Amino acid sequence: MRLPSFFARGSTWKLPGSLALRIKLPLLLLGLSLLVSADINPQKMQESMRSRYGDDGIALLDAWQRMLADANRNSTEDKLIQVNQFFNRHVRYTEDVVLWKKSDFWATPLDLMGMRAGDCEDYTIAKYLSLLQLGFSDQQLRLIYVKAQIGGAQSKIFQAHMVLGYYSTPDATPLILDSLINTIEPANQRPDLRPVFSFNSEGLWVGNKETTADPTARLSRWRDLLARVHEEGF
Repeated sequence: MRLPSFFARGSTWKLPGSLALRIKLPLLLLGLSLLVSADINPQKMQESMRSRYGDDGIALLDAWQRMLADANRNSTEDKLIQVNQFFNRHVRYTEDVVLWKKSDFWATPLDLMGMRAGDCEDYTIAKYLSLLQLGFSDQQLRLIYVKAQIGGAQSKIFQAHMVLGYYSTPDATPLILDSLINTIEPANQRPDLRPVFSFNSEGLWVGNKETTADPTARLSRWRDLLARVHEEGF
């Protein structure tokens, strides 16, 4: 996975108000507002999954729907745990170039479950959309690009990575849902992760250093993903 080139520096986990540059993404906001305003269409999802991935894909889709039904009765903490563990247990990490023959491809949750494989972005997207279905607000969730330290505390090796942050309040330290580990830890207990920028349907946040880059251009994959997700029954 490659980190977007126009965000080269680290940032802070807490990005409230004056501490962050908040860039509105009108097209992204419009696309996701259409997505989250409607309930999922189980029949359409079943048809999409069966046509592309057959009975094996249907089996995991059914398991996902059962997990959501069960989690919907539980506490916020348990919902986070169940969604995080579902994808970490059922999906194997695979690079886009191996799985999709592309250098950077954002898979829908159906593609992720159908292939039972994906990279960190795919895990994060699937967890994000699952939590929205469980009633989490978009303001509580951010997809966060980070630099992940590989090889221990003394390592100087960092690679681009994506995680999902849950914010109990706008200025809270987020809890991190990560494909690298199964436990959910507060961001301040993850010294191996250095945040770079985050986004959701509300906009895009970076540190207090302004950028002249156009985020809507770099996040065109996000808009394309939302269109594909909507077509699949979300």
